[in-house]
Amino acid sequence: MNQQVGIPTAQVGVITWINGPVIRIRRTQSVSMLELVEVGNERLVGEVIGLEGDTVTLQVYEETSGMEPGAPVYGTGMPLSVELGPGLLRSIFDGIQRPLPVMEMRQGSFIERGVRLTSLYRKDRWRFTPRARAGDKVTGGTILGVVPETQVVEHRVMVPPDLAGTLTWVAAEGQYTIEETIARLQTPAGEMGLTMLQRWPVRRPRPYRALKDQTEPLITGQRVLDTLFPLAKGGAAAIPGGFGAGKTITQHQIAKWSDAQVVIYIGCGERGNEMTEVLQEFPELMDPHTSRPLMERTVLIANTSNMPVAAREASIYTGITIAEYYRDMGYHVALIADSTSRWAEALREISGRLEEMPAEEGYPAYLAARLAEFYERAGYVETLNGQPGSVSVIGAVSPPGGDFSEPVTQHTKRFIRCFWALDKALASARHFPSVNWLDSYSEYVEDIAAWWLEQTGLDWYALRAQTMELLNAESHLQQIVKLVGPDALPDEQRLILETATLLRQGFLQQDALDDIDTYASVQKQVRMLELILHFHQRAEAIIQLGASIMVIQNLPVLEDLMRMKARIANDEWDKLDAKWHTIRQQIDAQTDELEMKYK
Repeated sequence: MNQQVGIPTAQVGVITWINGPVIRIRRTQSVSMLELVEVGNERLVGEVIGLEGDTVTLQVYEETSGMEPGAPVYGTGMPLSVELGPGLLRSIFDGIQRPLPVMEMRQGSFIERGVRLTSLYRKDRWRFTPRARAGDKVTGGTILGVVPETQVVEHRVMVPPDLAGTLTWVAAEGQYTIEETIARLQTPAGEMGLTMLQRWPVRRPRPYRALKDQTEPLITGQRVLDTLFPLAKGGAAAIPGGFGAGKTITQHQIAKWSDAQVVIYIGCGERGNEMTEVLQEFPELMDPHTSRPLMERTVLIANTSNMPVAAREASIYTGITIAEYYRDMGYHVALIADSTSRWAEALREISGRLEEMPAEEGYPAYLAARLAEFYERAGYVETLNGQPGSVSVIGAVSPPGGDFSEPVTQHTKRFIRCFWALDKALASARHFPSVNWLDSYSEYVEDIAAWWLEQTGLDWYALRAQTMELLNAESHLQQIVKLVGPDALPDEQRLILETATLLRQGFLQQDALDDIDTYASVQKQVRMLELILHFHQRAEAIIQLGASIMVIQNLPVLEDLMRMKARIANDEWDKLDAKWHTIRQQIDAQTDELEMKYK
């Protein structure tokens, strides 16, 4: 791992007790809480998690089978950290930031213990263009220069957050490795060299200047999410759902289509075959926004269920620290964790081996605190260099049997403001995204209403409220329909069922494999919704004049409304607007004719 390479270590104790990934040692030299250690003669990566007298408790991030009491443990004097610098994008790491493709190249498909690798490749040379000059007074976060990390993301080399002083020298434009000095900084402690490589402790949030209001949505292109349950940039959302409910495909759609500039995908404890699918598909996906490979703005962290359990616990901290690093450059970052339930299970296993008193369903009593530490690192901020940046956190939850009352789901709801509840019944009915509109919610609706009005010119807030009212009314009416059938309802209520069907099948349901329907722009979304609700209002007026529901059901315009999601492309902006007016005119013409007939 990167923290080990080139760092002198001294023996700090010997092993006295082993229980899976949890080890106790008898301390012979000073060691600190959360210090990175090397365990045994193979120098396995570990971390101090408990201090009591001369007894030190460690969690080891690698397999400990075959290890015996009496083996030495070495201290490093530094906390568990990640390497930050050019080369992060397009990379695939494990939970403690070891590069998996490099490990495979050296050792094959099976990872051996004690592998010592740097996270970022040291020999690559990056074209550095300076932005600061000698004599400038700088503080943490000041941009020293830029590097074209990929063709779509410019890497901004920054002064580390905990440093400040005066630049005495800045390198000229040219090619440099991440370890070569590109600036010298005079600080109260003396002059020091700065490189493009930084290290940052994963359990310590990176600082920022101020939190900003969350008034802009993270656009995903998925209508049920953007229109009904939006997530603000810098917000936190959860996607709970049982096995087969569609969590992974929903997250893939968000990663591919969201307007985040950088995506961090953490596969935390998922099945190996599912994670393999992610690792094979992501490098081949094309970014629809840039027509470049999606990996050029993506970092993948893979920690499958058969990898050491302690590394699973560390993986989400590794991911969110990388996300905060790109946020500090002024980018909007989407972090997707799949799934936090597996991470919580890792906490439970380690807690059990520590013989701690269990709380609900065996989870440790500090489960809520750990979830809070994770989700509260999301935010829309003013960075140390004055630019806006954000980290939006989307965590999947895998409740056993789809039971949303279990502890991980319930505690998660305390720290998020957007809840996308997936429904196994909808998924079985081939309704995707299988987000249940009755169980889901978003607390960002009022915060971002002004943005929708400015971008579309239509009152999205009112349209959404009317849509939710119709869907809720349909839910109540369906209970009556199951008892007596739809024919027993008056036509006004049967119209609600008809419009709700149109909303569910023509708007909320979305085909990820259809070239047109896989993504919907905000303009298309709000115009589609306005058309359906306009149809409902006109049809309601006709029924009040005495028309039968059968007349409404036979209107030709219903077919246009049901199929427009796959017939109107997003890039046909002028045609979209024209078709919007055409369909509206058809609705008005047909309903005007009926109004004249029944007056």
